[in-house]
Amino acid sequence: MIPNMLTCTKTYTDIPFAHRQHHHDGHCAFIHGHNWSISITFGCHRTDENGFIVDFGKLKFLREWIDKHLDHACVLNEDDPIRDALVTAAPGAWKIHLVKSCSCEGIAAHLYQIFNDMVKARTENRAFVLQVEVKEDAKNAAVYRGREDSPA
Repeated sequence: MIPNMLTCTKTYTDIPFAHRQHHHDGHCAFIHGHNWSISITFGCHRTDENGFIVDFGKLKFLREWIDKHLDHACVLNEDDPIRDALVTAAPGAWKIHLVKSCSCEGIAAHLYQIFNDMVKARTENRAFVLQVEVKEDAKNAAVYRGREDSPA
């Protein structure tokens, strides 16, 4: 049973990056871009000395990771058959970020793993990521929820 807990959410908006669903049988098989939003919901075993789950002012490491890996990037599936051709055809023209699946769902799961590890490390396991919501423009969204149900 999951105990009652406080949560808070930080949202990063207007992150431009492209992707392509190479298995898709329609227009999503072509490289195309969106303005993405990423909302991260945090939980904790106990608040910090200020009563915060996380201090929003001290989450710059998440924004820096997003800027380095996703901002103006092309997110591709690890198994995309043209991945290497894209990179070698125009070296330096692409910022490529590889994921298992570049669907909204796959990106949410990918980011959950990365961000949860980062938050736990920064808070000495006091706080953690409960879920990551990824929005593709303002129309489509997917949520990946983790499970943090054992108090420290």
